[in-house]
Amino acid sequence: MRIAYVCADPGVPVFGRKGCSVHVQEMIRAFRRSGADVELFAARADDPLPPELEGVRVHRIAAVRAAAPGIAAVEVLNRALAVGLSQAAPFDMVYERYSLWSAAAMEHARAAGVPGVLEVNAPLIEEQAEHRELRDTQGAAAMAARVFGAASALLAVSAEVAAWLARQPAAHGRVHLVPNGVDPDRFRPDVPPALPAAPGIFTVGFVGSMKGWHGVPVLIDAFAALHERVPATRLLLVGDGPEQAAIVADLARKKLTDAAHLTGSAAPRDIPALLTSMDAAVAPYPDAKRFYFSPLKVYEYLASGRAVVASRVGQVAAIIEHEVNGLLCPPGDAGALADALQRLHDDPALVARLGQAARTRVLEHQSWEARAATIIALARSHPVEA
Repeated sequence: MRIAYVCADPGVPVFGRKGCSVHVQEMIRAFRRSGADVELFAARADDPLPPELEGVRVHRIAAVRAAAPGIAAVEVLNRALAVGLSQAAPFDMVYERYSLWSAAAMEHARAAGVPGVLEVNAPLIEEQAEHRELRDTQGAAAMAARVFGAASALLAVSAEVAAWLARQPAAHGRVHLVPNGVDPDRFRPDVPPALPAAPGIFTVGFVGSMKGWHGVPVLIDAFAALHERVPATRLLLVGDGPEQAAIVADLARKKLTDAAHLTGSAAPRDIPALLTSMDAAVAPYPDAKRFYFSPLKVYEYLASGRAVVASRVGQVAAIIEHEVNGLLCPPGDAGALADALQRLHDDPALVARLGQAARTRVLEHQSWEARAATIIALARSHPVEA
Protein backbone atom coordinates (compact mmCIF):
# COMPACT_ATOMS: atom_id res chain seq x y z
CA MET A 1 0.00 0.00 0.00
CA ARG A 2 1.33 3.45 -0.95
CA ILE A 3 0.23 6.39 1.20
CA ALA A 4 0.80 10.09 0.54
CA TYR A 5 0.94 11.91 3.89
CA VAL A 6 0.36 15.66 3.45
CA CYS A 7 1.01 18.43 5.97
CA ALA A 8 0.77 21.88 4.37
CA ASP A 9 0.60 23.73 7.70
CA PRO A 10 3.65 26.03 8.07
CA GLY A 11 3.18 25.90 11.83
CA VAL A 12 3.95 22.17 11.97
CA PRO A 13 7.67 21.34 11.71
CA VAL A 14 7.11 17.70 10.84
CA PHE A 15 10.44 16.47 12.23
CA GLY A 16 10.46 18.85 15.21
CA ARG A 17 9.65 18.51 18.92
CA LYS A 18 6.18 20.07 19.14
CA GLY A 19 3.19 17.89 19.95
CA CYS A 20 1.87 18.32 16.41
CA SER A 21 5.29 17.26 15.08
CA VAL A 22 5.31 14.12 17.21
CA HIS A 23 1.80 13.31 15.99
CA VAL A 24 2.93 13.42 12.34
CA GLN A 25 5.97 11.26 13.07
CA GLU A 26 3.98 8.68 15.02
CA MET A 27 1.30 8.34 12.36
CA ILE A 28 3.92 7.82 9.66
CA ARG A 29 5.66 5.18 11.80
CA ALA A 30 2.35 3.42 12.41
CA PHE A 31 1.43 3.36 8.73
CA ARG A 32 4.88 1.98 7.88
CA ARG A 33 4.59 -0.71 10.55
CA SER A 34 1.32 -1.75 8.93
CA GLY A 35 3.35 -2.47 5.80
CA ALA A 36 2.64 0.76 3.90
CA ASP A 37 5.15 2.76 1.88
CA VAL A 38 4.72 6.40 2.94
CA GLU A 39 5.78 9.52 1.05
CA LEU A 40 5.61 12.81 2.94
CA PHE A 41 4.56 16.15 1.43
CA ALA A 42 5.28 18.93 3.96
CA ALA A 43 5.63 22.70 4.20
CA ARG A 44 8.17 22.49 7.04
CA ALA A 45 10.63 19.62 6.90
CA ASP A 46 13.83 21.43 7.83
CA ASP A 47 14.84 19.39 10.90
CA PRO A 48 16.89 16.21 10.46
CA LEU A 49 14.91 13.12 9.58
CA PRO A 50 14.44 11.00 12.74
CA PRO A 51 16.32 7.69 12.52
CA GLU A 52 13.07 5.70 12.72
CA LEU A 53 11.80 7.45 9.59
CA GLU A 54 14.80 6.84 7.38
CA GLY A 55 13.63 5.73 3.99
CA VAL A 56 10.61 8.04 3.90
CA ARG A 57 10.72 10.13 0.75
CA VAL A 58 10.11 13.80 1.58
CA HIS A 59 8.61 16.33 -0.86
CA ARG A 60 8.81 19.97 0.26
CA ILE A 61 5.79 22.04 -0.68
CA ALA A 62 5.13 25.77 -0.64
CA ALA A 63 4.43 27.40 2.72
CA VAL A 64 1.92 30.25 2.97
CA ARG A 65 1.21 32.68 5.80
CA ALA A 66 -1.73 31.49 7.83
CA ALA A 67 -3.00 34.96 8.76
CA ALA A 68 -3.52 36.40 5.28
CA PRO A 69 -1.79 34.44 2.52
CA GLY A 70 -3.57 36.07 -0.40
CA ILE A 71 -5.40 34.33 -3.22
CA ALA A 72 -2.30 34.07 -5.42
CA ALA A 73 -0.23 32.33 -2.73
CA VAL A 74 -3.04 29.89 -1.98
CA GLU A 75 -3.38 28.97 -5.62
CA VAL A 76 0.40 28.53 -5.96
CA LEU A 77 0.37 26.17 -2.97
CA ASN A 78 -2.49 24.08 -4.30
CA ARG A 79 -1.24 23.93 -7.88
CA ALA A 80 2.25 22.89 -6.73
CA LEU A 81 0.84 20.28 -4.37
CA ALA A 82 -1.39 18.88 -7.09
CA VAL A 83 1.57 18.60 -9.48
CA GLY A 84 3.77 16.98 -6.83
CA LEU A 85 1.14 14.38 -5.97
CA SER A 86 0.49 13.62 -9.63
CA GLN A 87 4.19 13.14 -10.35
CA ALA A 88 4.62 10.79 -7.38
CA ALA A 89 1.37 8.87 -7.99
CA PRO A 90 -0.18 6.37 -7.95
CA PHE A 91 -1.14 6.20 -4.28
CA ASP A 92 -3.62 3.89 -2.60
CA MET A 93 -4.59 6.53 -0.03
CA VAL A 94 -3.96 10.23 0.51
CA TYR A 95 -3.86 11.24 4.17
CA GLU A 96 -3.76 14.90 5.12
CA ARG A 97 -3.46 16.84 8.36
CA TYR A 98 -6.03 19.62 7.92
CA SER A 99 -4.55 23.10 7.43
CA LEU A 100 -6.20 26.39 6.60
CA TRP A 101 -5.29 26.82 2.94
CA SER A 102 -4.77 23.38 1.41
CA ALA A 103 -7.37 21.45 -0.62
CA ALA A 104 -5.36 19.93 -3.47
CA ALA A 105 -4.52 16.67 -1.68
CA MET A 106 -8.13 15.67 -1.06
CA GLU A 107 -9.10 16.82 -4.55
CA HIS A 108 -6.26 14.75 -6.03
CA ALA A 109 -7.47 11.67 -4.15
CA ARG A 110 -11.05 12.14 -5.34
CA ALA A 111 -9.95 12.63 -8.96
CA ALA A 112 -7.69 9.57 -8.76
CA GLY A 113 -10.49 7.44 -7.29
CA VAL A 114 -8.59 6.60 -4.08
CA PRO A 115 -9.54 7.31 -0.46
CA GLY A 116 -8.78 10.81 0.75
CA VAL A 117 -8.63 10.91 4.56
CA LEU A 118 -8.54 14.28 6.31
CA GLU A 119 -7.31 14.36 9.91
CA VAL A 120 -8.82 17.31 11.79
CA ASN A 121 -7.06 18.20 15.05
CA ALA A 122 -8.80 21.48 15.88
CA PRO A 123 -11.40 23.99 14.66
CA LEU A 124 -8.56 25.81 12.97
CA ILE A 125 -10.45 28.89 11.80
CA GLU A 126 -11.62 29.77 15.31
CA GLU A 127 -8.27 28.77 16.84
CA GLN A 128 -6.27 30.92 14.42
CA ALA A 129 -8.58 33.92 14.91
CA GLU A 130 -8.57 33.64 18.71
CA HIS A 131 -4.98 32.76 19.52
CA ARG A 132 -2.99 34.11 16.57
CA GLU A 133 -4.28 36.18 13.65
CA LEU A 134 -6.64 35.54 10.76
CA ARG A 135 -7.52 38.37 8.39
CA ASP A 136 -9.44 36.35 5.81
CA THR A 137 -11.96 34.34 7.81
CA GLN A 138 -14.33 34.14 4.84
CA GLY A 139 -11.60 32.73 2.60
CA ALA A 140 -10.58 30.19 5.24
CA ALA A 141 -14.21 29.07 5.61
CA ALA A 142 -14.53 28.65 1.84
CA MET A 143 -11.35 26.57 1.76
CA ALA A 144 -12.62 24.43 4.65
CA ALA A 145 -15.84 23.72 2.77
CA ARG A 146 -13.80 22.82 -0.30
CA VAL A 147 -11.47 20.37 1.45
CA PHE A 148 -14.20 18.87 3.67
CA GLY A 149 -16.31 18.25 0.60
CA ALA A 150 -13.47 16.57 -1.27
CA ALA A 151 -12.44 14.18 1.53
CA SER A 152 -13.93 10.70 1.52
CA ALA A 153 -13.55 10.47 5.32
CA LEU A 154 -12.83 13.04 8.03
CA LEU A 155 -11.16 12.00 11.29
CA ALA A 156 -11.79 14.04 14.43
CA VAL A 157 -9.30 13.55 17.27
CA SER A 158 -11.85 14.38 19.97
CA ALA A 159 -15.61 14.44 20.48
CA GLU A 160 -15.45 18.24 20.59
CA VAL A 161 -13.79 18.40 17.16
CA ALA A 162 -16.29 15.84 15.85
CA ALA A 163 -19.16 18.05 17.04
CA TRP A 164 -17.59 21.05 15.29
CA LEU A 165 -17.24 19.07 12.07
CA ALA A 166 -20.83 17.85 12.33
CA ARG A 167 -21.92 21.48 12.05
CA GLN A 168 -20.09 21.87 8.73
CA PRO A 169 -22.47 20.94 5.89
CA ALA A 170 -19.64 19.87 3.60
CA ALA A 171 -18.51 17.20 6.11
CA HIS A 172 -21.95 15.67 6.68
CA GLY A 173 -22.05 11.90 7.07
CA ARG A 174 -18.30 11.27 6.83
CA VAL A 175 -17.00 12.24 10.31
CA HIS A 176 -15.35 9.62 12.53
CA LEU A 177 -13.89 9.93 16.02
CA VAL A 178 -10.29 8.62 16.07
CA PRO A 179 -8.40 9.91 19.13
CA ASN A 180 -4.63 10.14 19.36
CA GLY A 181 -2.52 7.25 20.58
CA VAL A 182 0.89 6.21 21.84
CA ASP A 183 3.75 3.84 21.04
CA PRO A 184 3.78 1.41 24.01
CA ASP A 185 7.11 -0.03 22.85
CA ARG A 186 8.83 3.33 23.33
CA PHE A 187 6.88 4.47 26.39
CA ARG A 188 7.34 1.70 28.94
CA PRO A 189 7.56 1.55 32.73
CA ASP A 190 10.96 -0.20 32.57
CA VAL A 191 12.78 2.60 30.68
CA PRO A 192 15.72 3.68 32.91
CA PRO A 193 14.95 7.14 34.36
CA ALA A 194 16.87 10.15 33.10
CA LEU A 195 17.04 12.02 36.40
CA PRO A 196 19.62 11.00 38.98
CA ALA A 197 18.19 8.74 41.66
CA ALA A 198 16.98 10.57 44.74
CA PRO A 199 15.97 8.00 47.37
CA GLY A 200 12.98 9.06 49.38
CA ILE A 201 12.10 11.95 47.03
CA PHE A 202 8.65 11.97 45.45
CA THR A 203 8.78 13.49 41.95
CA VAL A 204 5.83 15.33 40.41
CA GLY A 205 6.20 15.86 36.66
CA PHE A 206 4.74 17.62 33.64
CA VAL A 207 5.53 17.42 29.92
CA GLY A 208 4.36 20.06 27.45
CA SER A 209 4.77 23.53 26.07
CA MET A 210 4.73 26.43 28.51
CA LYS A 211 1.53 28.00 27.19
CA GLY A 212 -1.54 29.29 28.99
CA TRP A 213 -3.87 26.44 28.09
CA HIS A 214 -1.59 23.84 29.73
CA GLY A 215 -2.16 25.12 33.27
CA VAL A 216 1.42 25.06 34.58
CA PRO A 217 0.82 27.97 37.05
CA VAL A 218 -1.89 25.85 38.74
CA LEU A 219 0.57 22.98 38.99
CA ILE A 220 3.16 25.24 40.60
CA ASP A 221 0.60 26.47 43.16
CA ALA A 222 -0.34 22.87 43.93
CA PHE A 223 3.28 21.79 44.20
CA ALA A 224 4.03 24.70 46.53
CA ALA A 225 1.31 23.48 48.89
CA LEU A 226 2.51 19.88 48.62
CA HIS A 227 6.17 20.84 49.18
CA GLU A 228 5.26 22.77 52.31
CA ARG A 229 3.57 19.70 53.74
CA VAL A 230 6.07 17.17 52.34
CA PRO A 231 9.55 18.70 51.85
CA ALA A 232 10.91 15.48 50.28
CA THR A 233 9.30 16.32 46.93
CA ARG A 234 10.57 17.74 43.67
CA LEU A 235 8.99 19.14 40.51
CA LEU A 236 10.11 18.09 37.03
CA LEU A 237 8.99 20.35 34.17
CA VAL A 238 9.78 19.16 30.64
CA GLY A 239 9.32 21.64 27.79
CA ASP A 240 9.61 25.32 26.98
CA GLY A 241 7.47 28.06 25.51
CA PRO A 242 6.36 31.68 25.81
CA GLU A 243 5.53 31.44 29.52
CA GLN A 244 8.79 29.84 30.60
CA ALA A 245 10.31 33.04 32.00
CA ALA A 246 7.16 33.74 34.02
CA ILE A 247 7.20 30.18 35.34
CA VAL A 248 10.84 30.47 36.43
CA ALA A 249 10.01 33.75 38.18
CA ASP A 250 7.00 32.18 39.91
CA LEU A 251 9.15 29.31 41.18
CA ALA A 252 11.65 31.83 42.54
CA ARG A 253 8.93 33.86 44.29
CA LYS A 254 7.64 30.74 45.96
CA LYS A 255 11.19 29.69 46.94
CA LEU A 256 10.88 26.51 44.89
CA THR A 257 13.88 26.96 42.60
CA ASP A 258 15.95 24.32 44.38
CA ALA A 259 13.02 21.89 44.42
CA ALA A 260 12.33 22.22 40.68
CA HIS A 261 14.14 20.77 37.68
CA LEU A 262 13.41 22.35 34.29
CA THR A 263 14.77 20.52 31.27
CA GLY A 264 13.74 23.00 28.58
CA SER A 265 12.83 21.58 25.20
CA ALA A 266 13.45 17.84 25.01
CA ALA A 267 13.80 15.67 21.93
CA PRO A 268 11.03 13.07 21.51
CA ARG A 269 13.56 10.27 22.00
CA ASP A 270 14.37 11.63 25.49
CA ILE A 271 10.78 11.86 26.78
CA PRO A 272 10.31 8.20 27.86
CA ALA A 273 13.24 8.36 30.30
CA LEU A 274 12.02 11.67 31.68
CA LEU A 275 8.57 10.19 32.28
CA THR A 276 9.96 7.25 34.24
CA SER A 277 11.75 9.84 36.40
CA MET A 278 8.29 10.87 37.69
CA ASP A 279 6.22 9.24 40.42
CA ALA A 280 3.14 11.28 39.50
CA ALA A 281 2.54 12.78 36.05
CA VAL A 282 0.20 15.77 35.83
CA ALA A 283 -2.03 17.25 33.11
CA PRO A 284 -3.29 20.39 34.93
CA TYR A 285 -5.46 21.87 32.18
CA PRO A 286 -7.42 24.98 33.21
CA ASP A 287 -11.18 25.31 32.81
CA ALA A 288 -11.59 26.22 29.14
CA LYS A 289 -14.76 27.18 27.29
CA ARG A 290 -13.93 24.64 24.61
CA PHE A 291 -11.44 21.88 25.28
CA TYR A 292 -11.04 20.09 21.96
CA PHE A 293 -7.58 18.56 22.41
CA SER A 294 -6.58 14.89 22.37
CA PRO A 295 -3.50 15.27 24.59
CA LEU A 296 -0.52 13.17 23.58
CA LYS A 297 1.05 13.68 26.99
CA VAL A 298 -1.78 11.85 28.76
CA TYR A 299 -1.42 8.78 26.54
CA GLU A 300 2.36 8.83 27.07
CA TYR A 301 1.93 9.15 30.85
CA LEU A 302 -0.39 6.14 30.82
CA ALA A 303 1.84 3.98 28.63
CA SER A 304 4.77 4.74 30.92
CA GLY A 305 2.84 3.34 33.86
CA ARG A 306 2.76 6.62 35.76
CA ALA A 307 0.17 7.57 38.35
CA VAL A 308 -1.66 10.29 36.43
CA VAL A 309 -3.44 13.29 37.92
CA ALA A 310 -5.41 15.31 35.38
CA SER A 311 -8.10 17.93 35.09
CA ARG A 312 -11.64 16.74 34.48
CA VAL A 313 -12.00 18.41 31.07
CA GLY A 314 -12.89 17.32 27.54
CA GLN A 315 -11.38 14.11 26.28
CA VAL A 316 -9.09 13.83 29.32
CA ALA A 317 -12.12 12.85 31.39
CA ALA A 318 -12.83 10.07 28.89
CA ILE A 319 -9.25 8.75 28.84
CA ILE A 320 -8.86 8.77 32.63
CA GLU A 321 -11.31 6.74 34.69
CA HIS A 322 -11.15 8.26 38.16
CA GLU A 323 -9.67 5.91 40.77
CA VAL A 324 -9.09 3.23 38.11
CA ASN A 325 -6.24 4.38 35.83
CA GLY A 326 -5.67 7.84 37.29
CA LEU A 327 -7.12 10.62 39.41
CA LEU A 328 -9.25 13.52 38.15
CA CYS A 329 -9.46 16.97 39.72
CA PRO A 330 -11.60 20.03 39.02
CA PRO A 331 -9.77 22.21 36.47
CA GLY A 332 -7.93 25.19 37.92
CA ASP A 333 -8.24 23.91 41.51
CA ALA A 334 -4.70 23.95 42.96
CA GLY A 335 -5.94 22.79 46.37
CA ALA A 336 -7.59 19.68 44.96
CA LEU A 337 -4.53 18.95 42.86
CA ALA A 338 -2.24 19.28 45.90
CA ASP A 339 -4.49 16.91 47.86
CA ALA A 340 -4.42 14.34 45.06
CA LEU A 341 -0.63 14.52 44.85
CA GLN A 342 -0.27 14.12 48.62
CA ARG A 343 -2.59 11.13 48.49
CA LEU A 344 -0.27 9.51 45.95
CA HIS A 345 2.78 10.37 48.03
CA ASP A 346 1.22 8.78 51.09
CA ASP A 347 0.02 5.61 49.33
CA PRO A 348 2.68 3.83 47.21
CA ALA A 349 0.27 0.94 46.65
CA LEU A 350 -2.19 3.32 44.99
CA VAL A 351 0.60 4.67 42.77
CA ALA A 352 1.46 1.13 41.67
CA ARG A 353 -2.17 0.14 41.09
CA LEU A 354 -3.01 3.21 39.00
CA GLY A 355 0.18 2.86 36.96
CA GLN A 356 -0.46 -0.79 36.17
CA ALA A 357 -4.07 -0.11 35.15
CA ALA A 358 -2.94 2.83 33.01
CA ARG A 359 -0.48 0.69 31.08
CA THR A 360 -3.03 -2.12 30.62
CA ARG A 361 -5.63 0.26 29.19
CA VAL A 362 -3.17 1.64 26.65
CA LEU A 363 -2.06 -1.79 25.49
CA GLU A 364 -5.67 -2.83 24.94
CA HIS A 365 -6.99 0.15 23.04
CA GLN A 366 -4.68 3.08 22.42
CA SER A 367 -1.58 2.20 20.39
CA TRP A 368 -0.73 4.09 17.21
CA GLU A 369 -0.80 0.77 15.34
CA ALA A 370 -4.41 0.28 16.41
CA ARG A 371 -5.21 3.80 15.24
CA ALA A 372 -3.55 3.17 11.85
CA ALA A 373 -5.52 -0.06 11.38
CA THR A 374 -8.75 1.79 12.18
CA ILE A 375 -7.93 4.55 9.71
CA ILE A 376 -7.08 2.16 6.88
CA ALA A 377 -10.30 0.23 7.50
CA LEU A 378 -12.34 3.45 7.50
CA ALA A 379 -10.68 4.59 4.28
CA ARG A 380 -11.58 1.33 2.57
CA SER A 381 -15.15 1.43 3.83
CA HIS A 382 -15.98 4.82 2.26
CA PRO A 383 -16.91 4.89 -1.40
CA VAL A 384 -14.79 7.27 -3.42
CA GLU A 385 -16.80 9.69 -5.52
CA ALA A 386 -14.88 10.97 -8.50
